[in-house]
Amino acid sequence: MTTVPEITLGGDVRIPQLGFGVYKVAPEETAAAVRTALDVGYRHLDTAAMYHNEHGVGQGIRDAGVDRRDVFVTSKLDNGFHEPDAARRAFEDTLTAIGSDYVDLFLIHWPLPTRYGGDFVSTWRTLEEFAADGRARSIGVSNFQIPHLERLAAETDTVPAVNQVEAHPYFTNAAVRDYCKRHGIAFEAWSPLARGTLLDDPVIRRVATSTGRSPAQVVLRWHLQRGDIVFPKSVSPIRIAQNFAVFDFDLSDEQVAAVDLLDRGPAGRVGSNPDTFDVISR
Repeated sequence: MTTVPEITLGGDVRIPQLGFGVYKVAPEETAAAVRTALDVGYRHLDTAAMYHNEHGVGQGIRDAGVDRRDVFVTSKLDNGFHEPDAARRAFEDTLTAIGSDYVDLFLIHWPLPTRYGGDFVSTWRTLEEFAADGRARSIGVSNFQIPHLERLAAETDTVPAVNQVEAHPYFTNAAVRDYCKRHGIAFEAWSPLARGTLLDDPVIRRVATSTGRSPAQVVLRWHLQRGDIVFPKSVSPIRIAQNFAVFDFDLSDEQVAAVDLLDRGPAGRVGSNPDTFDVISR
C-alpha cells in the first residue's frame, strides 16, 4: 500500500498529507464513497457538521473494516453553534454521528466576524476544553484570516494545529500561508482543484501532458510539494483512485514555477471571503 507522508501537528498527533474530503457528497452516498477511499488507501477523512454527512463517514469506516484508530478524522463546528454551551452540544452530536468517542481534529468552520458580536475567542476556548479532555486529539480553525489568528494568539494560550483555507494555483493565499508557516500552524488547502476550474487551464494541461498525468494529479502534486495538506473529493471510484496516485512522480522546479505564476490573488477565489461570510444553518 502507498505510504502517504505525514505532518506532525503537535505532540504525537500526525496527519496524512493527502486525505479524502466529503464536502457536497450526498449523505446517502457518503458511506460508499468513504469505503472506496479507504479501500484505495486513504487514511485521512475530512467532514463537517454543515455537510450533513458525518454519519456516513463513520459508517464508511465501519463498512471498510478499518480500525478507527488507523483513520484520521476531521470535523468542524456548525456556524449556528458558536456560543460555548451550543458548541458543547454540537460537539457531542458530531461524536454521536461519527460513532466515535473522539475526533482527531476539530475545527471552528468559519470565524464569522460579523456574527456573535465578533466573538470567536470564547468558541476557541470551548474547543480547548475538548482538547483538554481528549475528545479532540487536536483543534484548529478553518477560513481564519491573519487578524483572526493574531487575535487568538493575543487572547488565548493554544496555537491552532491547522488553518484550513481556500488555496489552489489561482489563489495561493500566500500571506495566510506564510503566517501559518511562521507560527507553526499546518496549512490545509480546501478546494485544491479550484472546484475543477483548473483542469482546463493551458499551463496545467501542458504540464499534465509532459508528465503523463492527469491535470488533477498535477495540481495535487503541486500542493504536496509545497507542503500543503489536501483532501480532494469525488464519488467516482476511478477519480478517487487517481487522486491517490500522486506519490510516484515529481514536478520539476520549472513546472512548479509555471504553476505558481497562475496565482491571481484575491480575484482567484472560487469560494466565500471569510471577512464577510456569515451564513448560519440550523
